[in-house]
Amino acid sequence: MTNVSRGMPRVDRRRFLGGSAALLGGTMASWGGLEGLVARAALGQEGAAPGRAGPGEGGYGPLRPAGPEIALPRGFTYVRFGVEGTPMSDGNPTPRAHDGMAATALPNGNIRLIRNHEDRDEPPNATAIGDRSTAYDSTAGGGTTSLEVRVTPGGDRELVRDFVSLSGTTVNCAGGPTPWDSWLTCEETTSGQNRGFEKEHGYIFEVPVSAEEAVAAEPLVEMGRFVHEAVAVDPATGIVYETEDNDLAGFYRFVPSEQGNLRAGGRLQMLAVTDQRFYDARSGQQMGLQLPVSWVGIDEPDPAGASVNSLAVYQQGFAKGGATFARLEGCWWGDDAAYFTSTSGGDAEEGQVWEYRPTSTDGGTLRLIFESPDQAVLDNPDDITVSPRGGIVLCEDGDSENQFLRGLTKDGRIFDFAQNILNNREWAGATFSPDGETLFVNIQGETGSSEGEADLGMTFAIWGPWERGAL
Repeated sequence: MTNVSRGMPRVDRRRFLGGSAALLGGTMASWGGLEGLVARAALGQEGAAPGRAGPGEGGYGPLRPAGPEIALPRGFTYVRFGVEGTPMSDGNPTPRAHDGMAATALPNGNIRLIRNHEDRDEPPNATAIGDRSTAYDSTAGGGTTSLEVRVTPGGDRELVRDFVSLSGTTVNCAGGPTPWDSWLTCEETTSGQNRGFEKEHGYIFEVPVSAEEAVAAEPLVEMGRFVHEAVAVDPATGIVYETEDNDLAGFYRFVPSEQGNLRAGGRLQMLAVTDQRFYDARSGQQMGLQLPVSWVGIDEPDPAGASVNSLAVYQQGFAKGGATFARLEGCWWGDDAAYFTSTSGGDAEEGQVWEYRPTSTDGGTLRLIFESPDQAVLDNPDDITVSPRGGIVLCEDGDSENQFLRGLTKDGRIFDFAQNILNNREWAGATFSPDGETLFVNIQGETGSSEGEADLGMTFAIWGPWERGAL
C-alpha cells in the first residue's frame, strides 16, 4: 500500500473459503508444479521477452471500458458500491482509503466482505469512526467495515447492509482471512503517543465474520509491532505468516500456543535462508530456484522503541541471520503455500512474487516465481489473491498513470485483467467469493487529509466467463 517511508478451535478446511484453498466440486484448486516457472526464469533478465499470456493461454484478451470506472475483458460485468462518504446501514458515512479485504460465506447464503480503511491522518485531524466505546484509540481514524452482499436471482450483485466493525486503529492496510472465520487487520505504522495518539500502534487486530456491529478492538501484541502489511494463515497448523512494508523488510510467522486462538499468545519468528545468513532477496535472484529456509526467533515482538524505530523487530531477526526483502506487501494462502509480493523488489525494482511452502514444522522452501523486468509488464505489485482456479491476481501500486489488475498464470505468464480508467489510484483488496464466481476489489482513494476534492475509495464486484482463462 501507500508507503510514506519509501525514498484454536478445530479448523474445518471446507469452511476456509476466503482464498483458493476452498474446495470446489470436490477438487482442490492448485497452483501446480513450477516447471514452467523454472523454464521462464529468464523473464527477469535484461532483454528477455515479457512472457505475456494471450487468449487461450490464460489471458482473457483485450480490455475495453465496461463502465465509467474500469476496463475489463469482453464478457465481464461489474457493479460499484461502498463509495467513500455514502451513508452505511449503521448511519455512519463510509470511511475513506479502501484497502485489504476478504470474502467469506454467511449462513444465509450471502457473502460477508470485511474491508480495511488505510486512513493515515494523525491527531488532531483523526478521530475514531463509529462507536467510540468500542474503539481502541479515539484519536485514530482507521479500522474496518463489514459488508453483506447477495447474488440476486437475476445474477446481479447487491449490497444488503454495511457497518463499522472495528475502529480506533490507524493505517489499516491489508491483513488476511483465518480458517476460523475471522479477519486479521494490520496496522502499517508504528506511530503512537509520540505522534499525539492516545495509544501505541503497529499491531494486528481480529474481527469475527459473524460480527453484526462494531467489536471491541484488542491488539494481538505477541504477533509483533512493526510496519505490518498482510497475513496468510495455514489452515492445517494455524500458523500465521506476516509481511512487513519497509524498505528493509522481513517475512515472519506467528506460531500460536493454541491453534485458532491468537489471544492465547505464541512465538514470532523471522525467515532465514538455511546456511546463507543475512540473505538479501531484493535483487540478483534466480526465478524458480528452490531455497531451503528455517526460522529465527524474535525475542521482543513488542519492543519498547518501536514508535521511533520501525525496524526494531526486523533488526532482531536480522541480527540472527534473517533474510531481507524489499517492501513485502500482499500475502495469501493457496495450494498449501503462502504467496507474497515484494513491491519494489527485483533488479528493475518493479516487483517480485514469492512462494513459501512449509515442508515441516521447522522449515520449508522459498521460491521466486515471478520478477517484473519492466513497469509495462508489472508495476509494483501490492495486494495479492489466489483464485480458485489456480491463477494469481496482483493489484498494482506503481508510479504509472495506468494502474492494472494483472493476472499470473500457473506457468508464470502475466496478463492484464482490469484497468482503472477513473483515476490513477491503486487497486487494493482483491478477493474471490467463496464459490469463485465474483472477484471483489477496491480502488483505494485518498488516504489522508487533502485540500480540494479527494479521489473517492470504492468497492467493485466483477463477474463473467472465468473459465476462459487462468483466473
